[in-house]
Amino acid sequence: MRVIVDCGVYRAGERVDRDLSLDEAYELAGGDDAFVWVGLHNPSSAEFDDVARRFHLHELAVEDAIKAHQRAKLEVYGRSMFVVLKPAHYDDAAEQVSFGEIMLFVGERFVVTVRHGELGSLGPVRTRLEGAPALLGNGPIAVLYAVLDRVVDEYLPIVRELDTDVQEVEEDVFSAGGANPTERIYRLKRQVLNFHQATAGLIEPLEVLMRNRVPVDTEPLAEYLRDVADHARRIDQQVDAHRDLLTSILHANLAQVGIRQNEDARRISAWVAIAAVPTLIAGIYGMNFTHMPELDWTWGYPLALLLMASICVALYAGFRRNGWL
Repeated sequence: MRVIVDCGVYRAGERVDRDLSLDEAYELAGGDDAFVWVGLHNPSSAEFDDVARRFHLHELAVEDAIKAHQRAKLEVYGRSMFVVLKPAHYDDAAEQVSFGEIMLFVGERFVVTVRHGELGSLGPVRTRLEGAPALLGNGPIAVLYAVLDRVVDEYLPIVRELDTDVQEVEEDVFSAGGANPTERIYRLKRQVLNFHQATAGLIEPLEVLMRNRVPVDTEPLAEYLRDVADHARRIDQQVDAHRDLLTSILHANLAQVGIRQNEDARRISAWVAIAAVPTLIAGIYGMNFTHMPELDWTWGYPLALLLMASICVALYAGFRRNGWL
């Protein structure tokens, strides 16, 4: 598999050439209104060394880009910045959110994108930008905007699918069937928490970009970045609402389980009380005292049985009226 997926130089919103080496791209990007965009996929430390040296990337950022497993963030190193994004995908059948990683090194004349995992392919982003020269003419910040926009847009279907699953588990908890989806609630809550870490981590970097507190001028695309930030905030609010709702559903489910257990205990107690009456009377009759007047009665045992049945029926009616049975 090629480590450098694509390497192109862009001038005034147009691609200069499609078959350039890294050295050629770097030389051409030195001109006015030109920049180079290098895309890498799963590079090793040795494979990334030449790129890092060529573009004077900070060693700490390079270390993060190689090791991956970073949170979403934006860090400034001199006249360049390092951005980490977390593209995501939701497997509805397994109810699991999986993540990839996209790292961007953005300077005045270059963009280096490093992708880990199979998620977050940037080919469609490059194609979209090359078809919009007016947007691409804004330079490296246009690439950063386009990647941010794609990552945030891909969060939207995940939010919708999570919303559907949360509604389903809520209906299960309050269904007449008495379901106990505790395991599913915990599993969904874990996925929502993981997703929330990715969405919440975007808010601060987008705020920094909108305020133009980075080495690369973001003013030309301030409105575009504001739009992405608005979408990201809304997504984060929805994910946060899912987290709170799942917590409430979990508490409601535990309460429902407790109520059902109390109802079962009351039913058991009621049946024990009903069974205790004939047991008591039969127990007395089983003592076989010598002087028992009813032993000489013809209707003694039928009357005893009738007494047992009458008291049991009365107890059953009473428990039924009180909702115990």
